[in-house]
Parts: sequence; C-alpha cells; structure tokens
Amino acid sequence: MRCPSCNSLDTQVKDSRPTEDSSVIRRRRVCIACNFRFTTFERVQLRELTVIKRNGRRVPFDRDKLVRSVQISLRKRPVEPERVEKMVSAIVRELESAGEAEVSSEAIGEIVMEHLRTLDDVAYVRFASVYRNFREAKDFETVLGELSGEDEARIVPMRK
Repeated sequence: MRCPSCNSLDTQVKDSRPTEDSSVIRRRRVCIACNFRFTTFERVQLRELTVIKRNGRRVPFDRDKLVRSVQISLRKRPVEPERVEKMVSAIVRELESAGEAEVSSEAIGEIVMEHLRTLDDVAYVRFASVYRNFREAKDFETVLGELSGEDEARIVPMRK
C-alpha cells in the first residue's frame, strides 16, 4: 500500500479489525519511511461491473460515485451514516450477485430508488427528480401520489 504522505511503498499493517457488520476490514497502517499513520478499508468484490450509460458508453462501476449521489439526496436528512453505508453495500451486493458483468445506469437508478424509498421519502423524491429528469411540478405530484398511496395501503383501519 502506497503511503499517502510520502508515496513510499514500504508500509506496515499495525492493526486489522472488521467493521460492525463484518463486511469490511479496517486496517491501521504506518509508513516505514516517514512514520505517517493512515487507515485503509478492504471489502469483497464479487465481480468487476461495467455500467452502460444512457448514451451507450461503458464505464467501470464506481462505488464512491454511488455513495456521493445517495449522500446528495440525503443531504440535511436525519439518516445515520451507518444506515447509508449498509444500504449502499446492499445495492452493490445486489448488482454483483445479479450474474451480469454489465448493468445499465437505468437499472442501477431503479435499485437505488427502491432502497431510498424504504430509507427516507424526501431523499427518494430528490433522487427520483434527478434520475427521472423532472421538468414540471406535476412530475413531483405523481411521485408524491405514489408515496401517499403506499402510506394509505400500510394503514390498517381500526375496528370498533
């Protein structure tokens, strides 16, 4: 592992431990050359994924880009970072275990919206507005109608 301070390749692992959900290994490292301490994270990757963009271009899947887009939709929302990390890990696992090496950006967007819908309604609407390219207020009304329809379906009338 290259030292982020001096770029030396001579680093040593001082401590390794799994994260709470055991999906990632956290490693504390020290650079032998400059004594700089830093942390790395190691996670399992089942397969290399390629994203097929709407314009047909193919790019490597970038987990960090997924995290950033989810965080933008969750900005200023009361959602713990651990829940976001679990959701992103679940999305990546779902994509990797689907059996396909190539996945469309539309499919990724739909999966993200499914997960956001259960995590936070406001984030879901924010993400949907960008993903579905909302152009007018009625687009928002449609999505809000879908959400309120779900809420009504979840409410069970009380018997007297």
